[in-house]
Amino acid sequence: MKVAKLRGEIVWHSHAGEDELFYVVRGSLRIEYGGRQAVQLPEGSMHVVPRGVMHNPVAEEECWIVLIEPVTTKHTGDVDSPLTKSLAQQLA
Repeated sequence: MKVAKLRGEIVWHSHAGEDELFYVVRGSLRIEYGGRQAVQLPEGSMHVVPRGVMHNPVAEEECWIVLIEPVTTKHTGDVDSPLTKSLAQQLA
C-alpha cells in the first residue's frame, strides 16, 4: 500500500507484471487509456488498471490517492521522466 499526492499529468506507462489499484481519498483523478475511453474517478472511488495496459493518471487539481500494488512497483513503469522517483524515494 502506497499513499501519494498527484497534480497534473504523470506519464504514459504500463506495469508488465502487476495490476495497480487506485483509491481516491481526496479530489478526483482521470485515468487515460490509449485506444479507449478515460475513466473518471471522483473522491471515494477505486479502479484497477490491469497489468500490461498503457495508462496515464491525470489530476487537474491536487489529488490524494492510495495505491495497492507490490512494493516493488515503479510508479512510472519502465518509463523514465522528470517525475520518476526511485523505489527508495517512493518509500521514504
